[in-house]
Amino acid sequence: MATPAHVAIIMDGNGRWAKARGMPRLAGHRAGVEALRKTVRAAPELGISYLTVYAFSSENWSRPKSEVSDLMGLLKLFIRRDLAELHQNGVRVRVIGDREGLQPDIRG
Repeated sequence: MATPAHVAIIMDGNGRWAKARGMPRLAGHRAGVEALRKTVRAAPELGISYLTVYAFSSENWSRPKSEVSDLMGLLKLFIRRDLAELHQNGVRVRVIGDREGLQPDIRG
């Protein structure tokens, strides 16, 4: 079977995964980010040229404010830690969808 050139990932269930293990939801979100990191790094070796990641739906804005803040913090951390490395490795990151609710330092 041939490897697909384009793979889409829906990041869902990380909080439930953590809760089922007696961990805080944030631990699940962090684990999800780490799994995504590993996937992005492995994709070229596997022959995957394009990844689409669905990471934050409009329904997520109705989560508790502290959880939304945690998720935005993870996004900021990704931008600071990973974005430059991804660009150096020829990975282009494009945010699509409604960015209106995002903080200016994330939207940029």
